[in-house]
Amino acid sequence: MQTNEVSDNRAELIRLALAEDFGSGDVTSLYFVPEGLTARALMRPRKRGVLSGVEVAAEVFKAVDPALKVDVCLHDGEEVSTDAVIMVIEGSARSILGAERTALNFIQRLSGVATMTRRYVRAIEHTSCKLLDTRKTTPGYRLLEKAAVVHGGGNNHRLGLYDRAMVKDNHLMTDGNVEHLQACITRLKQERPGVEVELEADHLAQVEAFLKLEGVDYILLDNMSPEQMRAAIALRGERAKPYFEASGGLTLETAPAAAESGVDFMSFGCLTHSVPSLDIGLDFTTLPSC
Repeated sequence: MQTNEVSDNRAELIRLALAEDFGSGDVTSLYFVPEGLTARALMRPRKRGVLSGVEVAAEVFKAVDPALKVDVCLHDGEEVSTDAVIMVIEGSARSILGAERTALNFIQRLSGVATMTRRYVRAIEHTSCKLLDTRKTTPGYRLLEKAAVVHGGGNNHRLGLYDRAMVKDNHLMTDGNVEHLQACITRLKQERPGVEVELEADHLAQVEAFLKLEGVDYILLDNMSPEQMRAAIALRGERAKPYFEASGGLTLETAPAAAESGVDFMSFGCLTHSVPSLDIGLDFTTLPSC
């Protein structure tokens, strides 16, 4: 991911989120919070976890009111406990209240992804297997959620349909013979040499057939047992590639045994598609009015 690409995506999401929340104005603050009231707010985790989205949350406050003072105390990738202070915001109480929910929505969601990823990383850290995310992300949030996976210690799979060819059963409905596959791979490698190729295998006979093809970078072992994974790796022999990725039917409890089979990568959609948010709150202290 390019830094400017992530930055542009982040700015657009913040703009959309604030427009969605403010609408025609924050009527609660306009009618119930004095205009000149200033406040200090401390952002704190209410549960242990791993942070992600700290910069995004800080940018939300500045987008609402550039005059707010935002001091970031902790950063993405850091593990936090309930006594930590993530950031301190000072300035207009109306502005802080207006930005509060949007800022928390971002950091809670992204920290949830990072926290879940860290759990899975620790489950397989005794092996050489690397943890991957998937494309099962919140629409529009993909770059942020994939960054959160990295903050949790994981690695990114393909970003979209454009940066890796991933051939699954549905792509083989018309013609799944190996000669056709080889012709497709050869053409892709000639026309788009930077794009990698991954083939999904449902059984060992497919693995054996795919290993005879040229230009295959990864073979995905779909819903295979650790014993089947070991058998697939044995078929590869002494070659370093294609790499093997395990996916499908894996859980936090079964991940260690799958990783111990010797697969190179393991991917989990749950890191982004069904992760609980990390509970983070904002505690206010009013300051003297201007």
